[in-house]
Amino acid sequence: MSKPIYKRIVLKLSGEALQGKGSHGIDHSILLSLGKQIKELKELGVDVAVVLGGGNIFRGQENTASLGLDMDRTVADYMGMLATVINGLALQDALEKMGLPTRVMSAIEMQKIAEPYIRRRAIRHLEKGRIVIFVAGTGNPYFTTDTAAALRAMEINADAMLKATKVDGIYSEDPLKVKHAKRFDRLRYIDVLKKGLKVMDATAVSLCMEAGLKIIVFNLNKEGNIKRIVLGHKVGTIVE
Repeated sequence: MSKPIYKRIVLKLSGEALQGKGSHGIDHSILLSLGKQIKELKELGVDVAVVLGGGNIFRGQENTASLGLDMDRTVADYMGMLATVINGLALQDALEKMGLPTRVMSAIEMQKIAEPYIRRRAIRHLEKGRIVIFVAGTGNPYFTTDTAAALRAMEINADAMLKATKVDGIYSEDPLKVKHAKRFDRLRYIDVLKKGLKVMDATAVSLCMEAGLKIIVFNLNKEGNIKRIVLGHKVGTIVE
């Protein structure tokens, strides 16, 4: 297959994906690998939008609990949103050094460093061949960046959402902890919800189910996977 089967995609990257083998922070080699793979998509004529998490810097309530801090959930979530902005700026810098035009669009207004998220403007950027990086989640506490990715994918009329992980698809249990966990090639949205599979939060899966937005869960660490998915190869787990 030489022609892409998806014209426009949303790539969902967790903050942990950017930290590589480190315990926190941003791994420059991961940014370079991502940039190379995104450049391959642009050469195929695919519109690319990216939604970033911030877990490599701050994981909201999980961090505050582990540090013994009695922090309000809303405050912790806003701190997590700001962490995604840091990741977005790092990715933008890496992409632009490769000659790829980008725009960072934030759900929380911070005009000195990012454009405010406006749906029509985001679509126009994509039509002009720019890579759009969505940061700050939905702009609201109590919602994950998975939910933000589902929302943005629906708003920009994406053909699929690609969820990058450290394993090659969805398993019945965590394959990094359970040796004989079962891997699924295909799943229905309702199966993900009924089985309580933790690949995405229930709100994000429900939104995709309502819109009929295809989710593809794949291993980011295997370079070239994103291009193979866009070209229609069997990679990871498809939820539809």
